[in-house]
Amino acid sequence: MTESNERPLAVFDLDNTLADTAHRQRFLERKPRDWDAFFAAAPQDPPIAQGVALVLESAEECEVVYLTGRPERCRRDTRDWLAAQGLPEGQIFMRRNAGRAGGRRGDYRPARQAKLEILRRLARTREIRVLVDDDELVCADAERAGFAVVRARWTAPSAALNVAQEREGRT
Repeated sequence: MTESNERPLAVFDLDNTLADTAHRQRFLERKPRDWDAFFAAAPQDPPIAQGVALVLESAEECEVVYLTGRPERCRRDTRDWLAAQGLPEGQIFMRRNAGRAGGRRGDYRPARQAKLEILRRLARTREIRVLVDDDELVCADAERAGFAVVRARWTAPSAALNVAQEREGRT
């Protein structure tokens, strides 16, 4: 942790932490998974009251940032959804899209690896007060790395989403 006059960061996941994805899980239960439909339905996610309340409470002392496994192509929808819920503006960290210009590949690492890398990068210059995430593996790895964690256990776990996060690096 570095010394800084800036407020500490509160880092929040989106899917099943702030946004209830239950209505779009069906797109991940198919073979093949329909990722385009899954992400296209995200603007209709109902907010999760516990997560929203925790963001608003955290914003009193912290700068809020969002750390999601959603691909970059979802940025506008994500920003609009956050604003529609009355959540604080904050930097949004997302996965690179597949097939980006310049030949760069998309980021399909497990969520726990991708998110921990970003947390460590943020921690080089800012205090991270808390990470709030529903993914148990993300939480466990973040705790082992020394970060304070709140496990967002306010939705039913989704086996399809867990596979997507861990094995396919999609969300």
